[in-house]
Amino acid sequence: MFPKAFYYWRPHPWHGLETGPQPPQLVTAFIEITTFDAVKFEIDKTTGYIRVDRPQRASSVPPTLYGFIPRTYCGERVAGLNPDVTRADGDPLDICVISERPINRGEILLTARVIGGIQLVDHQEADDKIVSVLSNDLVWQDVTDIHQLPPVLVERLSHYFRTYKMVEGEEDCTYVRSIYGAETAHAVVQASIEDYQLVYGGGQALR
Repeated sequence: MFPKAFYYWRPHPWHGLETGPQPPQLVTAFIEITTFDAVKFEIDKTTGYIRVDRPQRASSVPPTLYGFIPRTYCGERVAGLNPDVTRADGDPLDICVISERPINRGEILLTARVIGGIQLVDHQEADDKIVSVLSNDLVWQDVTDIHQLPPVLVERLSHYFRTYKMVEGEEDCTYVRSIYGAETAHAVVQASIEDYQLVYGGGQALR
């Protein structure tokens, strides 16, 4: 007999995986991009495969692992937490994961502890970036709030998201409204879970 967790088919990374063992504090992260990638990889929402979105125009690379939290959606509840916007981007909630050991491959799953976030506004849409640490990381596992991180690491994350879509000679429509701690980040994650349930239903992950 197959074990209970066995999948006959590969589950869709966005819709077919669990949000995490203890959301909104401990969540699953599906990693699309590593700190070695100069190309923006993104999940194809229809098939669940990874597609090349675009080569990065700038020379900077992501300071951390980058992906999304399964079974989340940035909709009206997420937008309601940001007074500068009237809508969110309609994507799964983005997450950055800090790891002491280099991880050089994407399309992996890990458990992350939510510690804060970056309130990013992109073309007048809420595009929050949750900041987290690998839950069993030997260096970072005891961090519970973004304010416990070295300030330079937070600066790198903020700078990356302020500039990663910048095009020379064109108006920059992306800015960081604020950096928030764990309590607000938990509220954003919870809002994205409720937005997902509103749009896609609240049933169990498909198996």
